[in-house]
Amino acid sequence: MRWLRFFWTLLRAVVHAAQGFWTIKTLFPKLPQTHQEARVQVWAGQMLRIVGIELVVNGIRPAAGPVLLVANHISWLDILVMHAARHCRFVSKADVRSWPFVRTLADGAGTLYIERESRRDAHRVVTQMAERLRAGDILAVFPEGTTGDGITLRPFHANLIQAAIEASVPVQPVALKFVDAASGATSFAPSYVDDETLVGSIWRTLTAPPLKAVVTFGEAQPPQGQTRRVWAQTLREDIERLRQTQG
Repeated sequence: MRWLRFFWTLLRAVVHAAQGFWTIKTLFPKLPQTHQEARVQVWAGQMLRIVGIELVVNGIRPAAGPVLLVANHISWLDILVMHAARHCRFVSKADVRSWPFVRTLADGAGTLYIERESRRDAHRVVTQMAERLRAGDILAVFPEGTTGDGITLRPFHANLIQAAIEASVPVQPVALKFVDAASGATSFAPSYVDDETLVGSIWRTLTAPPLKAVVTFGEAQPPQGQTRRVWAQTLREDIERLRQTQG
């Protein structure tokens, strides 16, 4: 029965992804940005429901930009969860551009790309982020740089937070957590860390009991003359506190 459930859910998810791909290719060129963003948010929420995940949002999500969202990173599902909670433009590793199908979905969501190993490219992306923030966008980053174990936070890289300083816009901490819908206990089914494989993570997620994705928005913080390193550490501490209050 688990195999049957897995393949049925996977089939529905693939069909939904294909519908999103078709929408981006055919309709998005004709739609204003606000309508595109609304469709991405609805699509993401539908995908979560297909894979058996209920979205729970705590705190006050930003009504509009400019703002930089900073979140902890647990799973390949995190981007989907945050899009469902509040559409935002992500900064993603440049490798995504080599995955044709995924790239179309990422481009449709307004993703910005960065070569993580290149300092010069990091500077370019910070400049591009600052421009988009000045234009009123909501951007989002995972300053850990990679997925964590869901228990402890990795150190935060401060480079991309510089964009908020240059644009003089607020940063809002966001805590992510997956829990068992019945017991409320932390679920590690969607985890994707270290030696875990994507296939294994997808299998655990699609065959797990019903889950909840809990998104907790903290208070937006103005720059107030902070350095990026100090601000990154403050945001890390804030997200840690938000995680402790999540149910």
